[in-house]
Amino acid sequence: MVKFKKVTKKFGEIVALEDVSFEIEPGEFVFVTGPSGAGKTTIIRLMLRDYLPTSGKIKVDGFNLIEMKKNDIPQLRRRIGVVFQDFKLLTDRTVWENVALALRVLGKDEKEIEKEIPKILKLVGLKERANLFPSQLAGGELQRVGLARAVVGQPEIVVADEPTGNLDVATAWQIVRLLQKINQTGKTVIMATHNFEIVNSMKERVIELDKGKLVSDKKQGKYKIK
Repeated sequence: MVKFKKVTKKFGEIVALEDVSFEIEPGEFVFVTGPSGAGKTTIIRLMLRDYLPTSGKIKVDGFNLIEMKKNDIPQLRRRIGVVFQDFKLLTDRTVWENVALALRVLGKDEKEIEKEIPKILKLVGLKERANLFPSQLAGGELQRVGLARAVVGQPEIVVADEPTGNLDVATAWQIVRLLQKINQTGKTVIMATHNFEIVNSMKERVIELDKGKLVSDKKQGKYKIK
């Protein structure tokens, strides 16, 4: 599903990732952890083909990201739903319209959009908020809209980049539970976070980074990430 092999990414003299290798299988829930600057967001942007690595090989859902042509990039990105820390919602559009836009980008017709959006808004607990604008929503609700938009197109992989970073503890857990529910439908979920309290409370796989290097890759057991 996702394979990094000896991946290094440099920005001038700055080494964002150094010789990082891992594989993520279909249907896994994986945390990517580490302090700010560890390389978490760089991994996500490499997966999306926003960047090319300085060296190494990357494969995502059958795509060879090193050799793929530019006109194949949109096809790759349709396989990946992304949840951002800062939501990235259109402020002049309602909840419904923000989520519908994701389907329109995928070329879905209005009949299908009308069918799919109520289901996804029910999943994330926003069915009664469909006609509200982002300015009328709380932070946790905004993140749920972002999550609905990420998964409404049925991507194979859902990537969440610090999705709980701007949320209080209770609301953060609501978002994590929603990601678990999505994972239980068969989707691969990759969550980048430095919230070690959440990571240590769950029994999921953890890829830990520090200063661009992979320092640990384990299924959670009795140990804790520090």
